[in-house]
Amino acid sequence: MRSLALLSTLVALLCAMSGGARADGTWCARYSSPGGGTNCGFYSFAQCQATVSGIGGFCTRNSFAATAPGSRRAARRER
Repeated sequence: MRSLALLSTLVALLCAMSGGARADGTWCARYSSPGGGTNCGFYSFAQCQATVSGIGGFCTRNSFAATAPGSRRAARRER
């Protein structure tokens, strides 16, 4: 019985943690360090710029974000 309670708690914690792991921000940081890298978790241009300012890179719009121009959600709202 104790192991069932522990397993249930573990599953609940894993489900709660995975909800915040999405990177659907409006802006992406493209890092210029060796190996590159991309982080699309920024919701403002200023946030993105603050991140790349000391380490190098540039910011671009996230073409996969729900608020990006040309996305399905944005197209539905325009109709």
